[in-house]
Amino acid sequence: MTKDLDPAPAQESPDAKPPSPDSSEAREHEYVHGGLHVPPATRRLGLAVLLLLAGALALGVWSHYEQYRQAATAAQEHRDFIPKVRVEAVIRSDNMLHVSLPCTTLAFEAANIYARASGYILKRNVDIGSRVKEGQLLVEITAPELNDQIAQAEANIAQAEASLRQTEANRELARVTNRRTSVLTAEGWATKQQGDTDRLNYAAQQHAAQVATANIQAQQAQLMVLRQQKAYLQVIAPFDGVVTQRNVDVGSLVQADATSGTFLFTMMHSDVIRTQTYVPQNQAFGLNPGDDAIIRVPEMPNRSFPGKVTRIADALQPGTRTLLTEIDVPNPDGALTPGIYCTVELRVPRKTPSLIVPANAVIFNQNGLHVAVAKNGTVHMQQITIARDLGKEVEVLNGVAAGDEVILNPPVDLEEGSKVQIREVPAGATP
Repeated sequence: MTKDLDPAPAQESPDAKPPSPDSSEAREHEYVHGGLHVPPATRRLGLAVLLLLAGALALGVWSHYEQYRQAATAAQEHRDFIPKVRVEAVIRSDNMLHVSLPCTTLAFEAANIYARASGYILKRNVDIGSRVKEGQLLVEITAPELNDQIAQAEANIAQAEASLRQTEANRELARVTNRRTSVLTAEGWATKQQGDTDRLNYAAQQHAAQVATANIQAQQAQLMVLRQQKAYLQVIAPFDGVVTQRNVDVGSLVQADATSGTFLFTMMHSDVIRTQTYVPQNQAFGLNPGDDAIIRVPEMPNRSFPGKVTRIADALQPGTRTLLTEIDVPNPDGALTPGIYCTVELRVPRKTPSLIVPANAVIFNQNGLHVAVAKNGTVHMQQITIARDLGKEVEVLNGVAAGDEVILNPPVDLEEGSKVQIREVPAGATP
């Protein structure tokens, strides 16, 4: 019987140390039966990497889920959110329309004074700014030749009157002669030729007297013209007023031509000031003479000048659709002068009622002009028509009713049927 020649495996001593990792024994120890054995440190590192990847994946899933949840919550909150808005009630306009328009003060009466007689200025009694009364002497013109013309005209009248008296005497003689001749001719003591001659001579003397009378009347009319020109040598004030312009001085030559006469003075009557303004069509209806008006001057902020509408044109100007209106303002102290820029405030009775809506409640978009009306917490978009823009407010003709609560500064995403909450405004605060 053959014995196994392989020696028995040597038993390791309990005190024997394991081979070092770098030794050939350690490398041979890692391979058993042809398999690869991973060291524990490597297994722990791989496990840590796997855990880290799993944690990162879980964190990403949780972050994505959290964002989704927040977005869903925000969307739900947005759907369920009811905004708080400020509102203001629509009010009905009063029965009077307050209109403020620019205007210019004018003199109640104004006249340019021209010379009506030719000559030289002998005296000048007024200057720019002089206040004069009606009939007061302004300047005196000297024209010595005019006195000679008057004397000549008077002499011509005297000559014509003497000629008339002579003609009347001849007419009387012709009348007596004709009467006697007519009797003698009828009895045959005078020829018919003599009777015709005396009769026609009497008729001629009658016509000569008429011509002499007409000549005297013509001479008297010419004398009146000359005397009127002499009266024009004294230029007097046509009305109470003030001299605003002077173009002559003592010694100036003036001409009394109808078309190119010398311009002497400009006078204005300013005890009553007249103002003219043009009222737009939408404010002119209801305006009548007698309506009250107030004039205000920017340089006199603490004073107002009451007046009355005295004249209206009764026809709008086609180019501007405005109504020419004149207002008279008493000016006894002369505080107002012609040519001042001012404003006039009119109180015009309304013909058509309107409603007042805050300007910051108006919405303008592609659908036109609207306001958002809050009724029982629900928004209703109402289309409106604006009649007049008053700055912070607008007048509307339709679309809302008095008492409707319109939303101020409405959000851009506000739409028909949206839910809103009315924000309470503390007492005394500006909405």
